[in-house]
Amino acid sequence: MQAFLNWIEFKMMPPMTKVGNQRHMVAIRNGVISTLSLILIGSFILVFANFPVPAVAELLAPFTGNLTIPFRITMGLMAIYASFAMGDSLARSYKLDGVTGGILSLAAFLTLTIPLNVDATLIEAGAAGIGWVLPMQFLGGAGMFSAILTMIFAVEIYRFFIKNNITIKMPDGVPPAVGRSFGALIPGAVIIISLWVVRVLLQFDVNAFIMSIFAPIADIMGNNIFGAIVPMLFIHLLWAAGVHGMNIIGSIVRPMWLMMLDANMAAMADGKSLTDLPYVAPEQFYQWFVTMGGAGVTLVLVFLLFTCKSKYLRDMAKLCLLPGIFNINEPLMFGLPLMMNPIFTIPFILNPILLTVISYGAVKLGFVNGFVANVPWTLPAPIGAYLATGNDFRAVILVVINLVIAGVVYYPFVKMFDKKMVAEEVNGTQEVQVG
Repeated sequence: MQAFLNWIEFKMMPPMTKVGNQRHMVAIRNGVISTLSLILIGSFILVFANFPVPAVAELLAPFTGNLTIPFRITMGLMAIYASFAMGDSLARSYKLDGVTGGILSLAAFLTLTIPLNVDATLIEAGAAGIGWVLPMQFLGGAGMFSAILTMIFAVEIYRFFIKNNITIKMPDGVPPAVGRSFGALIPGAVIIISLWVVRVLLQFDVNAFIMSIFAPIADIMGNNIFGAIVPMLFIHLLWAAGVHGMNIIGSIVRPMWLMMLDANMAAMADGKSLTDLPYVAPEQFYQWFVTMGGAGVTLVLVFLLFTCKSKYLRDMAKLCLLPGIFNINEPLMFGLPLMMNPIFTIPFILNPILLTVISYGAVKLGFVNGFVANVPWTLPAPIGAYLATGNDFRAVILVVINLVIAGVVYYPFVKMFDKKMVAEEVNGTQEVQVG
């Protein structure tokens, strides 16, 4: 084990650290970490609104719409908050005004979403007009990649104009806020008009284009081991790169996953054995056997963080434990962070692939029942697996085995990251404080 740890530290860590310290990567990481408080609020609200106890969930059902409003204005608008914060961080890294960089980044991102004029007559006769609204589809996690691209574009354009003195300069007596506003006038106009031309005149939907890149994945989905691995691979590659992988890939393949579950339920109704169902890997297969606690099998990672020497990592474990038990890992993804973290990239991607292979074999060979129920996704993994497989206790055993395997894979990387964080805390370089 020590030899392997030495190999990670001296052979693998240097190039990964170099990538992780790249200016734009740091800005993205700092930007998304700054949204941690909102993510925590949204996570706890989501757990409560999707209560895993059926009786309580039924009682809350009439109020779900109102209960989830805080979630929609926190995590549902996460790309908006992150866009500003990332732009602020990148601009300050260039010694530019951070507020201006954040505002330009946010304006660039919002330009990609065309406002809709909602006709009140389509909603309720005689109702007051709603007017112009922004669709929220790509303002949350699904729009994060677009937010990153527009942030880089906006700040780099801003830097170009400032560097070459192509700005409107105000007299010395003008208040700083007014001076910043006029200084951003020319680069801001170039940024917004450029994206307006792309989105409105050329009718090029950047968000839709990003979605279409992954559409061919749906063509290779099927009831085979390769088809089971591909979604996990792309979801976690995207997450590692800073994009909400499930929001992108899940929206493409979910119709097929639903078809698979319906076929399994119909087969069960016809008396088919639960160990011989038509499909192995509907969405519930990943939810309960592969991504326990969230993408990357992060439930086990939370428990490993409790063993760390770093105060920050132990504090993160305390904050992320309850959401993680209920399969919400955004606080860990953006707070640790896991995304764009070169140290955790390998186990974060490897674990889901490894557990997919193991679990696929277990279901295919009949060691565990297939999936015949769509139970609430906020249930703890063992309970959800038990119910979704038709009350198969063997599913609980498989969940435990998978968590142990994932923990073994994560362990050396956790120790390496812990060592790095302890060194930063000792040297006073740790920027983010939790607790």
